[in-house]
Amino acid sequence: MPAQQRRERERAERHRLIITAARELAEAEGWGAVTTRRLSERVEYSQPVLYSHFKGKDAIVAAVAVEGFEELAATLRRARTDNPDRRAALAALAGAYLEFARTRPAVYAAMFVRETDIEFGTAATPAPLKAAFGEFFAAVEPLAAARGADPETLTELFWSALHGLATLTEGSRLRPHAHQARVDLLIGLTADGT
Repeated sequence: MPAQQRRERERAERHRLIITAARELAEAEGWGAVTTRRLSERVEYSQPVLYSHFKGKDAIVAAVAVEGFEELAATLRRARTDNPDRRAALAALAGAYLEFARTRPAVYAAMFVRETDIEFGTAATPAPLKAAFGEFFAAVEPLAAARGADPETLTELFWSALHGLATLTEGSRLRPHAHQARVDLLIGLTADGT
């Protein structure tokens, strides 16, 4: 293997290692525990090496967020396509989204709660974000047409409601015993207005 290819492969492996270490540390101790010093100790590279990959912690959080969107898009796609019935697909997608948020709270926070410079809803939006939104849109669009609603607006509303449920549930702000009733009501309101 030529030296240039080897260096590029090693750089990509370091990049991946830094992102993985940041995710693991954030999931274990929260984003406050993720510092370049702790990451450099964890991955056994100097801080200057970390800075050669990322401008700082915010860039690492953004990389974790983009990776999270890749995973979320795949998760939503499986949930949606495993259910041919439109309403069942919407319910499965909602369940998959809420489960993703529950089982990966630090990644979810990087994606939706922490401030980043990632652009949403513009031409500069990274492809994984567009793919995740596309899965929501694919589930909601057929239902929007039947209701005479703008599909993108209904998709944004549905996603916003799920995000609210995920965030309020994570913060223990909602009654735990009413979780499924809230989700069922949201599905009904989105699918047929009832």
